[in-house]
Amino acid sequence: MSIRVGIMGYGNLGKGIECAIKQNDDLELVAVFTRRAPESLTILTEGVPVYSANEAIAHKDEIDVLILCGGSATDLPAQTKEYVQYFNVIDSFDTHANIPEHFSAVDEAAKKSEKIGIISVGWDPGMFSLNRLYANAILPMGKDYTFWGKGVSQGHSDAIRRVPGVLDGKQYTIPVPEALDEVRSGSNPELTTRQKHTRECFVVAEEGADKVKIESEIKNMPNYFADYDTTVHFITEEELKREHSGIPHGGFVIRSGKTGWKEENSHVIEYSIKLDSNPEFTASVIVAYARAAYRLKNEGVTGCKTVFDIAPAYLSPCSREELIKHLL
Repeated sequence: MSIRVGIMGYGNLGKGIECAIKQNDDLELVAVFTRRAPESLTILTEGVPVYSANEAIAHKDEIDVLILCGGSATDLPAQTKEYVQYFNVIDSFDTHANIPEHFSAVDEAAKKSEKIGIISVGWDPGMFSLNRLYANAILPMGKDYTFWGKGVSQGHSDAIRRVPGVLDGKQYTIPVPEALDEVRSGSNPELTTRQKHTRECFVVAEEGADKVKIESEIKNMPNYFADYDTTVHFITEEELKREHSGIPHGGFVIRSGKTGWKEENSHVIEYSIKLDSNPEFTASVIVAYARAAYRLKNEGVTGCKTVFDIAPAYLSPCSREELIKHLL
């Protein structure tokens, strides 16, 4: 029997979820919900209905796991705690500072409804979080470093597009090579924000716009660019579409630490990813956790969970015997 999955929201992440479901034989897409007019949406999977988001609750008995593909700023804080009253849900909430508050709200609602909600699933938070936990547990005398990129930051790209005189733009977050090398050496350096990453912006300006002013506004934007060495390139709309249409990303989680009676031996643990498509990779992680949500619910587990709470075996379609034989 297939795990019946619904998708709430059909943007880049929702489309990635649809593709990931196709690659997993034990999962089946049964419905897509959208805030757009359903008839305006054409999805890739033949025969799967598209409904208005307002109709989702009416289909609760047809869906084992509902995957929420909204944004972390305004969508997920409201949607996850609402829909977990009716569905087992997964979200990719990624505002790190607000995760404890989000967890509490979803946990309260999920326990009341006897559903399970898994939050903050993806690669950071998500796979990077797990690697930070494992490395901290293994090397208690050490230091963590997380580098993001090279890749497109969708939030920072949106911030560029909001600057007056900007038609379009993309922003790349780039680790500083010297900082990476220093961390990998095991020397446990103290690094400032500016020393760890640079930001590179590709901007399409309106005709006649003041490019000097645009560049200054971008470079001095608080919370986005002011704390980084930022480079701004002005290019044509055609160049942006041709050279920067993708959504690549990646990064590194590194912990360096000491062992030995006198802490005489050094060790470095590193986990890295390089992604052609940020949303498609995130979707692939989410789909694995949808399988875990289904299994846990069948065992009677309820409430809110994170990637820290779920044993790796729950993510795989393989049996315990197969995992032990082939992967252990």
